[in-house]
Amino acid sequence: ELGNGGPAAGPGPALGRGGLEALQHTVGSVLSSYGWYILLAAVAVYVLVQKVSRSLAARPSGRPGAAEAAEEPDVVVRRQEALAAARLRMQEELNAQAERYKEKQRQLEEEKRRQKIAMWESMQEGKSYKGNLKLNQQEVEPGASASAVPKSKPNKKPLRGGGYNPLSGEGGGTCSWRPGRRGPSAGG
Repeated sequence: ELGNGGPAAGPGPALGRGGLEALQHTVGSVLSSYGWYILLAAVAVYVLVQKVSRSLAARPSGRPGAAEAAEEPDVVVRRQEALAAARLRMQEELNAQAERYKEKQRQLEEEKRRQKIAMWESMQEGKSYKGNLKLNQQEVEPGASASAVPKSKPNKKPLRGGGYNPLSGEGGGTCSWRPGRRGPSAGG
């Protein structure tokens, strides 16, 4: 009985063939149904593992910068001193620019004040103050008459003749509008 697959032989060989066939059938049906999804998931996991291993290999041990500060504190002190000196130079340049700007503004204000005073004085004397707004035109041109009619340029022609009247229809040139003929249209 022992050699015929009895209790001493155990369930292994007899269950092995049927179990193997069942396992092949189950695995085959799962792969045929979800094979592409399993393949894509495996590739994604592989890529993720590769990226994580690269990032861990590239990272130095300990905190970045802690080793440098612990090893060379004098380099850090020199760098901070250079940074402070650069900030001080930039602040001095900014202060100098601000002073130049303030001086320029003071000069402009003084010039405006002088112009206002000159305008007020000319108004008090009864003169025209428009000429005094610009300091370049303080002198009155000789030969300028007091006539208020501006002179037109001699080479320009007027746009329309003197006898043009749009309401009369005369003097308008070749373009004129006339109403159409009333009555039935002449057909056929």
